Amino acid sequence: MSKPLKLGVAGLGTVGAGVLNLLRQNGDVIAARAGRPIEVVAVSARDRTRDRGVDVTGLAWHEDAVALAADPNVEVVVELIGGSEGPARRLVEAALAAGKPVVTANKALLATHGAALAQLSEAKATPLAYEAAVAGGIPAIKALREGLAGNRISRVAGILNGTCNYILTEMRVKGLPFDVVLKTAQELGYAEADPAFDIDGVDAAHKLAILAALAFGHQVDLKALHIEGIRNVSALDIALAGELGYRIKLLGIASQDEAGVTARVHPCMVPEASPIASVDGVFNAVLAEGDAVGRVVLQGRGAGAGPTASAVVADLVDIARGRTAPVWGAASATLATAPGLPMERHRGAYYLRLMVLDQPGVIADVTGALRDAKISLESMLQRGRAPGEAVPVVLVTHECEEAQMQSALARIAALPSVVEPPAMIRIEEL
Repeated sequence: MSKPLKLGVAGLGTVGAGVLNLLRQNGDVIAARAGRPIEVVAVSARDRTRDRGVDVTGLAWHEDAVALAADPNVEVVVELIGGSEGPARRLVEAALAAGKPVVTANKALLATHGAALAQLSEAKATPLAYEAAVAGGIPAIKALREGLAGNRISRVAGILNGTCNYILTEMRVKGLPFDVVLKTAQELGYAEADPAFDIDGVDAAHKLAILAALAFGHQVDLKALHIEGIRNVSALDIALAGELGYRIKLLGIASQDEAGVTARVHPCMVPEASPIASVDGVFNAVLAEGDAVGRVVLQGRGAGAGPTASAVVADLVDIARGRTAPVWGAASATLATAPGLPMERHRGAYYLRLMVLDQPGVIADVTGALRDAKISLESMLQRGRAPGEAVPVVLVTHECEEAQMQSALARIAALPSVVEPPAMIRIEEL
């Protein structure tokens, strides 16, 4: 068997320790599939004294992660620090510039600087692999870039953040409010002390930007995304969605047609019969639609030591075998750079929940606002009667344009009988 492929691993958190453990536990299987052993020879992390559950005895230790790029014993750099700037970016750029292949799980770095890194990778003829950056152990990158390479992809979508999916699942199953479930998620380690990155949709947006670039042959463009999180999704809306035959999920959705590309992250109502609707807890799912293959749905664990380490090692096996592909599936010079379509151009059906005073003329005022915006109703649901008090009214619309809906919502919110901001959730027939 050939000489070992020698790695330098930057970042020994959950994923970094998971990679070291997986390489050791499954070393024989990995070596057989890679054609040679894969071993870690150097690491970098901030605290040498911390117990990470993995033995680093005998490994070279670099205080400065960027030093891994210059270490003569390191052939491949594995970047698991995270973040779009700082040492992670400097290390990846230094390693590529030195002609050393890079494997990373860093979705923020790729979504923010992916175009420039792809150009550097091409200029140095050096692989940059990132299967672990999207959906953990689900092989979404290889599926899009290689498995579906013969297809024109029209849509890619998915549940891309396990924290949000866990919160929405618990709210539905237990009927608990958002704040209570978020606190539990933090106690279980599913959510960070500062959960904004997850619950405000930023994490999912980074992943969607990567998937959209691969799916449509475009330059990665995070700024083109419309991003909303789940802070405003209530237990009441989740219960009402169930009565209507839907479940609420935070989805990332990117689609391409003759008019252009749209990419958006926001809460959606999906039919209970949809394969996406049944993906619960911390699990992720990725859906792609191609002209030849039709619809493909992948689901599995989207985070954690084992699933993410599995994706990192898959990239390492490719590098050991000499299997490479352009970062975005095609040479940078061939990628489209046309701007995406604005959210105002989105067309779809909508769920509206209004808290209104139970008094004569209220429904007429609301439906009048929708009529004037040229929006037609599919159904209406009113819960309870309490003359003079606030009651929920639920409206489901037929397909319309986002700009029409926003115009109608502004008028409805200004009605004196509407006592709180309307809740609006887009309906997706996935």
